[in-house]
Amino acid sequence: MGFLLHDQKNTMIMSFVLVPLLLILNMHYYMLPALADSKRNVYIIYMGKRQHLDVELLTKTHHDMLVTVLGSYGSEETSEDSIVYSYKHGFSGFAAKMTKAQALKLSKLPGVIHVTRNRFYKVQTTRSWDYLGLSSTSLSNLLNKSKMGNGVIIGLLDTGIWPELEVFNDENLGPIPSRWRGVCESGQHFDGAKACNRKLIGARYFISGLEAEYGQPYNTSENDDYMSPRDSSGHGTHTSSIAGGSFVANASYDGLGLGTVRGGAPGAHLAIYKVCWRLYGGVCADADVLKAFDEAINDGVDVLSVSLAADIPLYSEVDHRGSIPIGSFHAVAKGITVVCAAGNAGPRAETVQNTAPWILTVAASTVDRSFPTPITLGNNQTIIGQAMFTGEDTVSAALVYPEVSDLMPPRNCESLSSNDDWMAGKIVLCFASDYNQSLLNDAILSVKAAGGLGVIVSRSSSNYYPYAMNFPCLQVTYETGTQILYYIRSTSNPQVRLSPSRTHIGKPVSTNVAYFSSRGPSSNVPAILKPDIAAPGVQILAAIPPFDETTTGAFAFLSGTSMATPHVSGIVALLKSLYPDWSPAAIKSAIITTGLTSHQSGGPIFAEGEPPKLADPFDFGGGIVNPNSAADPGLVYDMNTENYVHYLCAMGYNNSDIFQLTEHPVVCPSKQPSILDVNLPSITIPNLKKPTILTRTVTNVGPVNSKYKASVEFASGINVAVRPETLIFSSRTKAISFSVMISSAHNVNAGYYFGSLKWTDGVHVVRSPISVRTEVGESFF
Repeated sequence: MGFLLHDQKNTMIMSFVLVPLLLILNMHYYMLPALADSKRNVYIIYMGKRQHLDVELLTKTHHDMLVTVLGSYGSEETSEDSIVYSYKHGFSGFAAKMTKAQALKLSKLPGVIHVTRNRFYKVQTTRSWDYLGLSSTSLSNLLNKSKMGNGVIIGLLDTGIWPELEVFNDENLGPIPSRWRGVCESGQHFDGAKACNRKLIGARYFISGLEAEYGQPYNTSENDDYMSPRDSSGHGTHTSSIAGGSFVANASYDGLGLGTVRGGAPGAHLAIYKVCWRLYGGVCADADVLKAFDEAINDGVDVLSVSLAADIPLYSEVDHRGSIPIGSFHAVAKGITVVCAAGNAGPRAETVQNTAPWILTVAASTVDRSFPTPITLGNNQTIIGQAMFTGEDTVSAALVYPEVSDLMPPRNCESLSSNDDWMAGKIVLCFASDYNQSLLNDAILSVKAAGGLGVIVSRSSSNYYPYAMNFPCLQVTYETGTQILYYIRSTSNPQVRLSPSRTHIGKPVSTNVAYFSSRGPSSNVPAILKPDIAAPGVQILAAIPPFDETTTGAFAFLSGTSMATPHVSGIVALLKSLYPDWSPAAIKSAIITTGLTSHQSGGPIFAEGEPPKLADPFDFGGGIVNPNSAADPGLVYDMNTENYVHYLCAMGYNNSDIFQLTEHPVVCPSKQPSILDVNLPSITIPNLKKPTILTRTVTNVGPVNSKYKASVEFASGINVAVRPETLIFSSRTKAISFSVMISSAHNVNAGYYFGSLKWTDGVHVVRSPISVRTEVGESFF
């Protein structure tokens, strides 16, 4: 059986994952502090690396520091009441309730790097894995070479999990790794002893930061949630099953997308960290997210999948606020790859989120699957739309369009109301004026409430995004919608018949970057290419909590970068299983430099927008993820903590702050280093004013004796020279540095030009995307 995303305990629909939540959660950021004590809020005190390994002593130190700033009320007892979390595993610090004056006083104590207010994040497959070349029937692909991710532990920070589903069974799984130190925490409607197995090996929940900020206990009945790791919204269950779910045959949404559902790494283990709650629709507190990172690092995860994102505008890297960049830095320093969502604020430029260079940031793309749905007009003309109209019965009725006087504003889809009684018993054609899935869902609900029998939505987007209810709702392009309107206007009694949808796979369906997927360049560090890669994130069929709690299989199609992220997390788990010694940077490099920039059939990849355009690095980074090639990249651009220190120095951190992040003394050069020399598998120059030379180092992970030659592809007017042009590796020479000189012949300021640098040995193609914008100084005198 299968469902669209639903509310577990009532009929309210939560559609399209993040897009409609965007507006709601923006409200939370401002509303929650007002609900708390007007004088005391939650602050996060970050102290960097652990000063010692004794966690009890570390916790006492945190309490003692808090006591010193609580004034006349300072005591161990009030410290216990005020403290929310003690961060003591991956790094040192704590979260506590205090006044603004107390926070300022505490920020001046020795050992404190910074003190920040608690803030909030938001939550942002039968076909997708075969589409990516990871069919379970092939013995030569990454899936089977890596033994399906055997022994790897994927941690997910999300809304929890529904553990009883068949997709989380542990049949044929190996033992829980001995290094695992996590727990399966019990709570409301969640018995840890029964919920966990060899698939789901850990489950925790974190809500103290949210409750402390909110100022009152979280009401699970009012918010249709569980005070436990159990998932009620479906988001965490869906992402978990994409990353590492087990095989489940004959999965579908009421017959659509029928096939075998599984995760990217079905042999991997899962650990769930519930940090997001359904207060006002969905919110994840900074303090809770940071605590989840801290525990996950200590628990022993290998990969962290984080389908969350903060609001635009972002904090600067120098400010270093936010739990995701801090927590992910410490995780990567421990060898844990952190994969994050790029955000769902596209197609506008400079909307990409989770932009730290140690994070693997994922955009969303479509797959080669569609759901053609016949629309037969009264003149016997049949037009194909897209829908998820299930069942065997057709719907026939009069076809209407809300005509109005030219002196009045047009009645677009978003203007439809349940008071429009003219829709009763009819099928409505409407034109969408804006890309706002939430408003469209409201409009469709209005048609249904008014007694309408169906809706044909005409919109500019070429790809279909599922609507929020099991109601005949078909999508067509503006061009097709106009043809239907011509028919309505040509007859006094327009009729239409809607037939059930079918599943189509393969040509002529193309791969595109999704309309909603956030785009680069990075708004706070434009010299760091983001997103890094794109992966399937549109109409992804995966598990959700069931309506009937006795059911062990429920599936839904969801879309968002939240769905793209666990695709890459699953691939990272496969690579980690195959190459356990590879660093997070090496894995990230292998994925970026092997990405697909054209269809496997040879055609270009487009980025949806108004209008659509050819995709470039700001849309999809290195391209569409290509797991089998990532398993054999030839060369990698590796990095370690020293490389990230180079980045931090280039961004203006002082030595003492960087020392607290790393675990050794740091002295930044007196001359600030260039951010262009950070050893990334991409090159981005946002302000090329003069010929610029930058350096990179590649490490051979292919045949020992290899010879690579450089080739450059770039638009006219941008000159790229590589020295040396040939790299020769041997048993003694495993890593080689090279320089790239980039200059521009353009004499006016313009947009970005895109190209690539490729290293080839006849077998491997190691491609680095290049983005350059010329900047010419202006003189007005």
